[in-house]
Amino acid sequence: MSRLAGRVALVTGAGRGIGSGIALGFAREGADLVLVSRTAAEIEAVANEARALGVEALAVTADVRDQAAVQAAVAAAMDRFERIDVLFNSAGIPMVSPTTELPLERWQLALDINLTGTFLFCQAVGAIMIDQGRGSIINIGSIHSFQGIPQRAAYAASKGGVLQFTRSLAVEWAPFGVRVNMIAPGWIRTPLQDDLVAAGKLDRTPIIARTPARRIGEVADLVGPAVFLASDESAFVVGEMLVVDGGWGVYGFL
Repeated sequence: MSRLAGRVALVTGAGRGIGSGIALGFAREGADLVLVSRTAAEIEAVANEARALGVEALAVTADVRDQAAVQAAVAAAMDRFERIDVLFNSAGIPMVSPTTELPLERWQLALDINLTGTFLFCQAVGAIMIDQGRGSIINIGSIHSFQGIPQRAAYAASKGGVLQFTRSLAVEWAPFGVRVNMIAPGWIRTPLQDDLVAAGKLDRTPIIARTPARRIGEVADLVGPAVFLASDESAFVVGEMLVVDGGWGVYGFL
């Protein structure tokens, strides 16, 4: 497949989970990659997998909360490839706590990584895409962006912010050829979700029972939607939230 041949995609949170799965999905479609994560060993391993698929891959360590580090990562991408065609903002952190017991620093951490990190990369890459006259930005939101779920106040606030931020950017930058959209995954099996299950903070049984598809989602379920939004196939899709949840959000039977 070659729907992204000749393009450069920058993926944050690319060392594991959704980020690594999407990065390799882009690579299978021919995109060269800039992989960003705080953990060098993880992104270098993903970079090696991508190179084995026949594309170029640059691994850059950066904390998405650090504006200087974000700007340095984007500069490294431009030094290597001289363009960025796709930005996929996947870096994120879950946050589960009774709200009355949620420490301020944990609230702030969720906002800093999930929302501010998305803003910083969009700001830095968006300026380049505007100069290019084209580009696709895909932010990762969540069903928590629009559904009320107990003990997720910080996470929901951050992901709700990503949704409104996406919509604002979409209408601001579309006249310059830059499309901004969001994918809202449902319950997707990732290392972060596995950690919540192991800690007793998440039970998959009632989730599967409510999901019409009768299973937990896999990272592979997000690859097709991400490639679609990154490619010219979605050239007239602007400011949209694409929900990928197996029907969980529309299920109405008690």
